[in-house]
Amino acid sequence: MSLMNLPAVFARQPWIVLIPLFALVGLGGAVLYSAAGGSLHPYAQSHVLRFGLFLVMAFVISMFSRNFFRIMAYPTYALILMLLVLVELVGAVGIGVGSGSQRWLDLGFMTLQPSELMKPGIVLVLAKFYETLPAPLTRSWRGLVPACILIGIPAVFVLIQPDLGTALAICFGGVVIMFLAGLPISWFFGATVPLIAIVPAAFFFVLHDYQRKRVLTLFDPEADPQGDGYHIIQSKIAIGSGGVFGKGFGNGSQSHLQYLPEAHTDFVFATMAEEWGMVGGLFVIAVFAIILGWGLRVAAKAPDRFSSLLAAGMSTTIFFYVAINLMMVMGMAPVVGIPLPWMSHGGTSMLTNMICLGVLLAVNRWNRGPSSFT
Repeated sequence: MSLMNLPAVFARQPWIVLIPLFALVGLGGAVLYSAAGGSLHPYAQSHVLRFGLFLVMAFVISMFSRNFFRIMAYPTYALILMLLVLVELVGAVGIGVGSGSQRWLDLGFMTLQPSELMKPGIVLVLAKFYETLPAPLTRSWRGLVPACILIGIPAVFVLIQPDLGTALAICFGGVVIMFLAGLPISWFFGATVPLIAIVPAAFFFVLHDYQRKRVLTLFDPEADPQGDGYHIIQSKIAIGSGGVFGKGFGNGSQSHLQYLPEAHTDFVFATMAEEWGMVGGLFVIAVFAIILGWGLRVAAKAPDRFSSLLAAGMSTTIFFYVAINLMMVMGMAPVVGIPLPWMSHGGTSMLTNMICLGVLLAVNRWNRGPSSFT
């Protein structure tokens, strides 16, 4: 059946991006199947089902108009902020890499991590803010202070949980929008001077003991091979032992013998690389390059300031996930609990990335013509 015979909502989708994405999710399901010892439960089946469910959600999101997104920007931000406050009051404490962190809300049918939702949320609210701000005022304090407040409030709540990785992701997405909105470049360079002074102070007085250890472990993981350096060392062993073509599907010893911690979530790339080798790793990186390249092209073609900032922000949000996770599993960044999009097992991270995809699909449709929903 040709694309011309499909319903319009499907025929007009960017299949040149979606088909590689489906392949990536399929590979992720296979890796999770292997990580569970050759079983669909508890990871692979739920991973694929979540993707299918959230894909429908992404298509629904893509049908809404620009005006709908504009109207919902501040209410969405306020709702997520309320959920972050609720986490501090009744949030659940997690296990694993983030053990001891209060990040989740138990909804009964799923556990929700509101801080993940703030990643696309901050992009949406800042795109709306800068659209309504007259261009000359963007280069004044009116373009800086309110945006910093919008970014800073949720970032502080997330740091309290504590979740340094997600707080940095929220700040990264916000700063990217500020840069693209046209704030003077000199302000960004000027901010590096106080940051140089703040970072050492934050290291000693803001970060928790385990967070400081993770940073120090990055430079010498072998100094504590059975403690803080264990994750990075085992991840490097898994990736390196895969070679060019890998050990073969289902033959990964690091994950099957439980040497590799969090083999189904944060370190899923290492699990994949051991069995699928460098070829598998290059495929994963190529798919992400296709998705990110398409997202930036959508932003470049956007018909207005709001749409352009929205698409660029969602693309860079995905980029942050990918870049930090890959650097983390290769020992180039501290272990901060950032999952790999569309491969790591996890409901909220899948939800967040599919929201980003849905928004990109929406902007892509706006580039072609009028919106369906008003």
